[in-house]
Amino acid sequence: MATLKIATFNINGIRARLPILLQWLETEKPDIVCLQELKAADSAFPADDIRNAGYGVIWQGEPSWNGVAILSRDSDPLEIRRGLPGNEKDSHSRYLEAAVQGVIVGCLYLPNGNPQPGPKFDYKLDWFEHLIKHADSLLNSEHPVVLAGDYNVIPTDEDIYNTRSWLKDALLQPESRECFQRLLDQGWTDALRAKFPDERIYTFWDYFRNHWKTNSGLRIDHLLLSKGLKPKLKNAGVDRWVRDLPHASDHAPTWIELKV
Repeated sequence: MATLKIATFNINGIRARLPILLQWLETEKPDIVCLQELKAADSAFPADDIRNAGYGVIWQGEPSWNGVAILSRDSDPLEIRRGLPGNEKDSHSRYLEAAVQGVIVGCLYLPNGNPQPGPKFDYKLDWFEHLIKHADSLLNSEHPVVLAGDYNVIPTDEDIYNTRSWLKDALLQPESRECFQRLLDQGWTDALRAKFPDERIYTFWDYFRNHWKTNSGLRIDHLLLSKGLKPKLKNAGVDRWVRDLPHASDHAPTWIELKV
């Protein structure tokens, strides 16, 4: 039975980390990739380099901040929407949805929300509400759907090395966690946690206080599966070697394999 490998990767600046991206694509050969935090205008997105690596691509850029893209190996993603329904006033490039190799893929970069409390945290929660509403409609469509990206949410205390210095951070506030749990309660499966129910597994290690070398990480990059895809989940993991490269992103690519 064939497999479909879907990955999410907060690249943290695609122009600065293009060589790392291309190295990872060549080494791991994911079938579908969701990128976040491009930090590049549409015109500065390196589409030709990605296509030369064997991937079709759609993207929504934004100068200096945000930005999302969907890559498909040996095929072109069919764009469905940019931005979340009902949230047209949002000028940030944070959500891109496409039909890719038989699956609907939503690539998202949820707002960070810091400092909290304040307008940035209010924006995070408002954006989350629009995502929850749209996710419910996707689930009810009964199409195979993967919602992949940087959710900027630490779901539980088991998803962080230590909560002590993060207690005031927007990523683990009760409101943020409650929104993520409401998504799961709709019927989505947190793929990485489903494969590693009892392990501490991280996707992000910030640049401060030697957090990478001490494995002081967070799990904030998630791939949520619609109901029909749950039994097709074969494997999942984090490509930690990418985080160890010189000038790496503070995130590592996180991936799943589905039986198709």
